[in-house]
Amino acid sequence: MKLMVNGREAYAYTGGKPFDASLPCVVFVHGAMNDHSVWTLLARWFAHHGHGVLAVDLPGHMRSAGPALRSVADLAAWVLAAMDAVGVQRATLTGHSMGSLVALAAAAQAPQRITRLNLLGTCVPMPVPQTLLDLSLSQPLDAIDRVVSFSFSTLAAKPSFPGPGVWLRGSARALMRQVLSAQGDSTLFHTDFSVCNNYSAGLDDAKQVRCPTHLVLGQLDQMTQPKGARDVVAVLQVQGLPVQGQGQGQAQVHTLPAGHQLMAECPDAVLQALR
Repeated sequence: MKLMVNGREAYAYTGGKPFDASLPCVVFVHGAMNDHSVWTLLARWFAHHGHGVLAVDLPGHMRSAGPALRSVADLAAWVLAAMDAVGVQRATLTGHSMGSLVALAAAAQAPQRITRLNLLGTCVPMPVPQTLLDLSLSQPLDAIDRVVSFSFSTLAAKPSFPGPGVWLRGSARALMRQVLSAQGDSTLFHTDFSVCNNYSAGLDDAKQVRCPTHLVLGQLDQMTQPKGARDVVAVLQVQGLPVQGQGQGQAQVHTLPAGHQLMAECPDAVLQALR
């Protein structure tokens, strides 16, 4: 679905169903050098089970016009503006990696508008090694290869999303290269990873969250190791609202046997965790 956000054309995948703003809405926010397609399975399930779905392409990524935004705060404001553009007042936010930081910041900027927060493959803060930042600027294709090599938990993953015969590492590499070339911005990799690296307000933002929060982490994640989420979980457990029917514990955590690209590596388990 095409929409206008802040005067620029943007794209959101709606899960194979026409978007209906009257339904409970789930907004999916992709990570660095990705696009809406990483959410296909999850987006389709929720769209076919009573939800309005917006799996957005962030500005400067694939089908959404650039330029790419350069801070988590600006991206969070853009997500809230995208909700405005389709007439959605309140929504669940689901973000992966960089997108999890964007979702967290959006929930801090407008806590009354976020009904639930799902953070996948997250850690707060999310530092990026200077060597990778430098490589992303000088040799982005080599940087993509390096990131992909650390994004999966095994060299020989079982057949996974979207089905048997898919080469997970090759698919991830191909998507990142496609995102890099889609709008001719050779610095996009550097921009995205700088966004992650420069986000220092995460724990303060977590203090503003007022909705149930759910983290889904890859036990074997080398990009955002689960231990990096401990501090934000501690803050959210104090700040969040109890999950109805689950008693104590405001921030629920699922740890799955996967690496950073957990939606591709163990799609059924991720879907089950969010369901």
